[in-house]
Amino acid sequence: MHSLIIFASGKGSNAAAIIDYFKKTGEARVSLIVSNKADAGVLDIAKREEIPFLIVDRQTINQTLILEQMASYEPSLIILAGFLWKVPDQIIKAYPDQIINIHPALLPNYGGKGMYGHHVHNAVLSAKDTESGISIHYVNEVYDSGNIIVQARCPVHETDTPDMLAAKVHKLEHYFFPRTIEYLLQNK
Repeated sequence: MHSLIIFASGKGSNAAAIIDYFKKTGEARVSLIVSNKADAGVLDIAKREEIPFLIVDRQTINQTLILEQMASYEPSLIILAGFLWKVPDQIIKAYPDQIINIHPALLPNYGGKGMYGHHVHNAVLSAKDTESGISIHYVNEVYDSGNIIVQARCPVHETDTPDMLAAKVHKLEHYFFPRTIEYLLQNK
């Protein structure tokens, strides 16, 4: 069975979708959740699912101890599911082509530092784009610039609000993210 490590900063809806999906398939399990926020909702999910978790700050995430802790779980993939910090280069170098991220827009549009959640949706609506979606991509040393694995699209209507667009994007995320992870694991 494959081991997955999830990095998340927020409520954890993508983490929950991934956990639920692989509980059904039995192909992988989330072995560790890493968060930079002690009050993140994803930690409630970790506790409920009895998944070990780490809370990191800027200093601990840059120490080799985190690499040792991660290595003990022998991850097949490291998944960024709403993790708002740039992953340190030492982690990227330790896990080449094993770290993936989901972004709530069609990259290369609306990517980069500070572009997450409603910041992205507001930018899409301000630009009057007629479609948006998600991009699942490999992580490298530059925000949102790793090779794209898959994109999925949804229409954007003139009457959409940021919350309405977020709901459409979340639906795509919850469907495509676990299935993309499954595809990558089957092709390892």
